[in-house]
Amino acid sequence: MTHADEAVLGLAAEYANEYLAGLATRPVGATAGPAQLEPLLGGPLPEGPGEPTETISLLAKAARTGGVVASGGPRYFGFVVGGALPVSVAADWLVSAWDQNSGVYDLGPATATAEYVTAQWLVELFGLPAGTSVGFPTGCAMAHLTALATARHHVLAAVGWDVERDGLRGAPEVHIVASAQRHLTIERALRYLGLGIGRTKPVGTDAEGRMRPDLLRAELARCDGPTIVCTQVGDVNSGAIDPVGEICDIAHEHGAWVHVDGAFGLWAAASPALRPLLAGIERADSWASDAHKWLNVPYDCGLVFVRNAEDHRAAMLNARADYLPDPVPGERDPIEWVPDFSRRARSLPVWAALRTLGRSGIAAQIERGCALARRFAAGLAAIEGAEVLNEVALNQVLVRFAGDDTITRGVIERLQERGVSWFGGTTWNTQAAMRVSVTSWRTTESDVDTVLTEIRAVFTEVLSATVPV
Repeated sequence: MTHADEAVLGLAAEYANEYLAGLATRPVGATAGPAQLEPLLGGPLPEGPGEPTETISLLAKAARTGGVVASGGPRYFGFVVGGALPVSVAADWLVSAWDQNSGVYDLGPATATAEYVTAQWLVELFGLPAGTSVGFPTGCAMAHLTALATARHHVLAAVGWDVERDGLRGAPEVHIVASAQRHLTIERALRYLGLGIGRTKPVGTDAEGRMRPDLLRAELARCDGPTIVCTQVGDVNSGAIDPVGEICDIAHEHGAWVHVDGAFGLWAAASPALRPLLAGIERADSWASDAHKWLNVPYDCGLVFVRNAEDHRAAMLNARADYLPDPVPGERDPIEWVPDFSRRARSLPVWAALRTLGRSGIAAQIERGCALARRFAAGLAAIEGAEVLNEVALNQVLVRFAGDDTITRGVIERLQERGVSWFGGTTWNTQAAMRVSVTSWRTTESDVDTVLTEIRAVFTEVLSATVPV
């Protein structure tokens, strides 16, 4: 490696450390837009080679100009985005430096072995059945696609149809039964798989967004043939958890496959204190989650789990290319469990986080997020005119201000502008609400209290500007 190579890598590490060190004090939201960033990063494609350190310096300048959202910091509560643990960032740097195509064992034995170990650790951590297969796709959307492709394979094979060979034309109809509160990534997976979002049979929910078992039973009674049920643990707005054990029992009475959307909520299974909220989750057939949310590893890393490994493998890889080495016992090829072929070793930061935190550290991280969410809810409820709209099941809080859509949206916008914190908006039961998600390992009680003071001040400010004197 040349001196110039060492210089550019060292500069990148310097800028990265500078950014991470300033996360707690920088404005949380982005303060620059296209007008500032395009002149900095754009222009005509250079005609010839440039200085690598200048290129990296431009990226650092884009961050300093305000083009990067401090979503990994302690006061970002918008989307369900976790801050990356330092050990997982360090592992991710090694993933890029090693530059292994982790699809096949022979291309990177250490990374493939670490992925196998990580898969076993996760199955044990979540209390899933022994023998459950695991894949590491880009995110929960692709985890859903993988799991639902496996479900499609299984339910059609059960009636004598080979969907991987013959496709869906002429196949028996596959009934998709899903919560009315399902996440949009479920619908994306159904579109990609040719199962159609318009044919999904929605099951109503209670006031918190939990699927109602009685309505599920009634809907399944109307389904004749291959059926897949999609349930969720951790509603993206309220954090509500479906009664997944009861749902599994009802669905299995009808011979249906049960898939669990646990994008962040599945991590509650890693906590002995929270595990009872997910009672019966081990009776499902497939599960999807993210590590880049509550485990706090860098983007991107999804997780997919399938009870029946043979179904999983059959749905993903029916045959191997002639140029690939033959499978060897004890050498796990990651391409057998996910749609992508060439892939980075995204499971390595997960291995690093699990090994460093250990079982108790992971549980503490999840429980702390829930405790801080409850602290948020109590503090918000104490603000006159603020209404907490949900039971705080996990790490999500919904709040509405002055019972008014305009004021609620005004509070969100003003908080984003001030930069002390960042919250997003949503619609809950047809009303505007502010969404609070506590996901970062960096967030402390002091951060919550600071932000509650900020919310109180901003609410007062918005009220005074909105209500005529």
